[in-house]
Amino acid sequence: MRVRERLGVSARRQRQATRAMQLSLVGLLFIGFDRGDLGIVVNAGIALAITYLPAVLERDYQIPMDAGLTLWITTAVFLHALGTVGAPGSEENFYVSVWWWDHLTHMLSASIVAAVGYTTARAIDLHTDAVHLPGRFMFVFILLFVLAFGVLWEVIEFVVGVAAAFLGGEAVLTQYGLADTMLDLVFDAIGGVVVAAWGAAHLTDVVGAVAARLDGARS
Repeated sequence: MRVRERLGVSARRQRQATRAMQLSLVGLLFIGFDRGDLGIVVNAGIALAITYLPAVLERDYQIPMDAGLTLWITTAVFLHALGTVGAPGSEENFYVSVWWWDHLTHMLSASIVAAVGYTTARAIDLHTDAVHLPGRFMFVFILLFVLAFGVLWEVIEFVVGVAAAFLGGEAVLTQYGLADTMLDLVFDAIGGVVVAAWGAAHLTDVVGAVAARLDGARS
């Protein structure tokens, strides 16, 4: 049984929560413009664009993205964007003032990355008899996939920070030291484990749709 079914949260409530976060992201955009803060503007703008990705996938590619999956994606990007703003009147954003905020957003973001990796691998597994991915291998594959992406993301953050310092500009991504980076990777792994353990219950329809598109492309 899916988590949202256990909690008794209706699809209507999930869609309402998604819309509320999208509207809040628009508000964060205006806050960024008002403060002249490039980091807030970029992160909120990208997050807002990503919240519309499920609708595009469903409309243009017939990939079923139910209310729960859409809420999952929206929550991850919304919390990241919100973290760059912080509480009203505070000079520090949540990434600085709340010690666990960075770990939470990394875990959620990693779960999305893990879901993409799981969906792609399972769809290929269903699409062709030339590939067989046992359950135990899938678990390891998802963890390695997430950690590899996590390392790449940390490198991107480092490069962006160095480039911003060199050019005298404002960094839209920030690293908070080696210890924080190691903890980020730990929470990335936790997000991967969650998807590896329970992903099948939430992603079966998506996997089937992607496999069907692969079959259609082959024929």
